Amino acid sequence: MSKINVGRVIVGGIVAGIVIDVFEVVLNGVILAPNWASLMQSLNLPAVGLHQIIWFNVIGLMTGFATVWTYSAIRPRFGAGVMTAVHAGLLVWFVGYALPDAANMIAGLVPSNMSVMIIGVGLIELIVASIAGAFFYHET
Repeated sequence: MSKINVGRVIVGGIVAGIVIDVFEVVLNGVILAPNWASLMQSLNLPAVGLHQIIWFNVIGLMTGFATVWTYSAIRPRFGAGVMTAVHAGLLVWFVGYALPDAANMIAGLVPSNMSVMIIGVGLIELIVASIAGAFFYHET
């Protein structure tokens, strides 16, 4: 079994992270912006500012790295290609998006209509990001 090509994980992770961040800006910064403003006000918290947006983008980038690293780790077993990228994206989505967002919904922190949209868009987001990032990954 060959070693993971860390340089290509970084390149693919940056690509996947950018895809994730674009999806997140459109979903949370445009489509759900009024919902987030209302939710933050109802929780007696300040509106999301530039500092938080920067950190959200860093988290998106780290998620991209984790997704492409997962792809590179499972690639020897599943083979190179789109379906392996989809599997990696599904794993990261399930553990990093679906479960935490469902927990926030169950706890009553985020309304169910927002949670369902966030989870659903996150699924598409992670699959697209994983495929895009995997495109740039190859073994040494």
